[in-house]
Amino acid sequence: MAHEVPALPYDYAALEAAIDEQTMRVHHDKHHQAYVDNLNAALAGTEWADTPIEELLQSLDSLPEDKRTPVRNNGGGHYNHTLFWQWMSPDGGGDPPAGPLKDAIEQSFGDVASLKAKLNDAGVKRFGSGWSWLVRGADGSLSVESTPNQDSPLMEGRTPILGIDVWEHAYYLRYQNRRPDYLGAWWDVVNWDAVQQRFGS
Repeated sequence: MAHEVPALPYDYAALEAAIDEQTMRVHHDKHHQAYVDNLNAALAGTEWADTPIEELLQSLDSLPEDKRTPVRNNGGGHYNHTLFWQWMSPDGGGDPPAGPLKDAIEQSFGDVASLKAKLNDAGVKRFGSGWSWLVRGADGSLSVESTPNQDSPLMEGRTPILGIDVWEHAYYLRYQNRRPDYLGAWWDVVNWDAVQQRFGS
């Protein structure tokens, strides 16, 4: 079955605390849809057309050379955004609840405020377009990293448990060139339940 854009788990205007309705509509309906359309077009008629997106991204090197870049860019965009919508919630914000995720954050970064500062810094310093990530290693340890374009830590065998989109289309209508303001406001809608789910998977 061809890849599809998942429906938003909330209304387009539900994240106004951080992201305006028009941005959400363009971001979800236009940008994410374009990644999916281009991915499906690149894989149409091939043996990989129905391969789950995670498998495609984890085995990029096994794809024919002419498919790697379209899958990396468009498949990466599809995968990253599918998670991004889940990592936000109108009921989000604050700090993670007590439990394994918060314990791991405190062990790795000292406290939640330090984690937020590191993720924001990684996003601010990402030149051009890309993502800021909280990544879980095979040993359960946490680290912060940044990737260009639509690359994902998954492509390198690591598990992204939280990602913040720092492409201009994610914030420009409200924040213009003020990426730090967008990153600061983004935490008002972070869905820690979804992050905890990824951490425990």
